[in-house]
Amino acid sequence: MDQSKPTATPAGQESNPSRRNFIKGTTAVVAAGAMTTGNMKIARGAHAFGSDQIKIGLVGCGGRGRGATIQALNTDGGETKLVAVADAFDFQIKDALKTIQKQHPGKAEVEQDNQFVGLDAYKGVMNSDCDVVILATPPGFRPLHMDNAINAGKHVFMEKPVATDVAGVRRVLEVGKLAKEKGLAVQVGLQRHHEFRYREVIDKIHNGAIGDIVSARAYWNGGGVWVRPRKPEQSELEYQTYNWYYFNWLCGDHINEQHIHNLDVINWAMQGNPIEAQGQGGREVRTSIDTGQIFDHHMVEFTYPGDHNPKLFSQCRHIRGCWNSVSEHLSGTTGFADVSAAKIYDNKGKLIFQSEAKEANGKGWQQEHYDLFAALRAGETPNEAEYGAKSTMTSILGRMATYSGKTVKWDDAMASDHALADFDSLTSFDQLPPITPDDEGRYKVPVPGTTKPFEA
Repeated sequence: MDQSKPTATPAGQESNPSRRNFIKGTTAVVAAGAMTTGNMKIARGAHAFGSDQIKIGLVGCGGRGRGATIQALNTDGGETKLVAVADAFDFQIKDALKTIQKQHPGKAEVEQDNQFVGLDAYKGVMNSDCDVVILATPPGFRPLHMDNAINAGKHVFMEKPVATDVAGVRRVLEVGKLAKEKGLAVQVGLQRHHEFRYREVIDKIHNGAIGDIVSARAYWNGGGVWVRPRKPEQSELEYQTYNWYYFNWLCGDHINEQHIHNLDVINWAMQGNPIEAQGQGGREVRTSIDTGQIFDHHMVEFTYPGDHNPKLFSQCRHIRGCWNSVSEHLSGTTGFADVSAAKIYDNKGKLIFQSEAKEANGKGWQQEHYDLFAALRAGETPNEAEYGAKSTMTSILGRMATYSGKTVKWDDAMASDHALADFDSLTSFDQLPPITPDDEGRYKVPVPGTTKPFEA
């Protein structure tokens, strides 16, 4: 069987006669076992339902939002259609619709009345007749948007990370529970959970292929991402939202926005989250006004619970001209694994397993949409909110350690009142953002040894 796409239910056979009501989110909760990380039986069955249509709403029309929508529209088993869009910026909506329509003619002809602009534009999508909402705005807004989507009765696909502060993490955990009660799906864009090679390797590790895990290494070292210079007509809040990657309250720093993928894999392998973190970081090349507050490198030692108190040595760096790697590695009592390469070795260095599995188009970010829409059409409601929130919290814990230079314990962080912004109150670009520049146009940057763990 080709693993790259779901298979279809034979014509004339329906696995759920009330499927339309289910897709609208009004049925009882169905056990969401098909896509939990420990279950190798991936939801591949599309269970085609003839002319049934799943309507999609998009909140956040940037590059990731466009990509996720195209991937959702790529899915099989029934008709999909984009019916509503929202973004803080009108030009983003226009560019996104043009891009999506080019890939999927006829599937993204969104009426003008269903195109919503502004910081509170998400409300328009929640009030539309969409069935599934894709959330792809700057991460700081994710808990607010998820909360509104679930309370509006929508299934949710949300990009990672799912928050930038502890308050947001706690909110996602609570709303995730509500989604289960309401029979609504929640999927998080930590796509390695949907990559067959990752699933095979992690399953073998959980079944003792390298013995007990004693240490791990994880890397997201690269050259960095875009910078968006200020435009003269922009207010301060508009500028920060436009250049969101460089503001902690919006992005959570690149340890949260990118390195979360690697930290999530280690949590998955460890079957839990770390209990504490200590580390160091700073700004060597990010010295301009346009690069806001965030660091350009982080090095964190995470400690996990267990007989061996295994350590994760974590690196993420945005500096050009350096050694680069995006990968995860585990060492155990009887062997070691290059998880990202899907290879397992014994203690003598002999290769004992290598996965040959491949995903849709070779990428997990397409497979995760095949899995989600197949599950919905099968009457299943996968819920990834908990591990999405805890992997986000792992990233935040690491940031707290590098920003403060202190050892930070998980339980202390989760019990703190750490909140970077009141996202519910931000509705207009005329408002002031949570942080403002000094007289030289520069923003307060964390200083290890001075900054307190729960300040930034």
